[in-house]
Amino acid sequence: MKQLIDKSLISLSLALLVGCASTAVVVPPSQNNTLNSITKSTAKKQNSYFMQKQFNHFVNDEYMPTVSKNKEIQKKYMDKKVDAKTGEVTYVDRESDSFTLQETADKLKVYIDAKPDDYSKSNVTKLEKMPVIGN
Repeated sequence: MKQLIDKSLISLSLALLVGCASTAVVVPPSQNNTLNSITKSTAKKQNSYFMQKQFNHFVNDEYMPTVSKNKEIQKKYMDKKVDAKTGEVTYVDRESDSFTLQETADKLKVYIDAKPDDYSKSNVTKLEKMPVIGN
């Protein structure tokens, strides 16, 4: 009886494994027409996501203009560009420099020093002012 159960389990598992084996031709994702009809890998990625738009807005409209006004940051990490027609001087990040943690820390310090402190309006301050329950 035990041998019959063992043989039936072996034959059942063998049938399942053989049935699950794929005989289909493997197609790379770039050649898969069904996949390409849903999403094209060559399509240009858009900044249509909410978080990405908010981040881009913060960096381009708030962070970089504030940081680029600082003279120390201009000397250390930025290149000076002069417009030939108007003579206007602008500072842009150096393209040749690699990312450094010190540069990020310096720019963050400048940004924090330039922006007013909103700690008085924060939720932490509001919670600290609430009466303690249970004591």
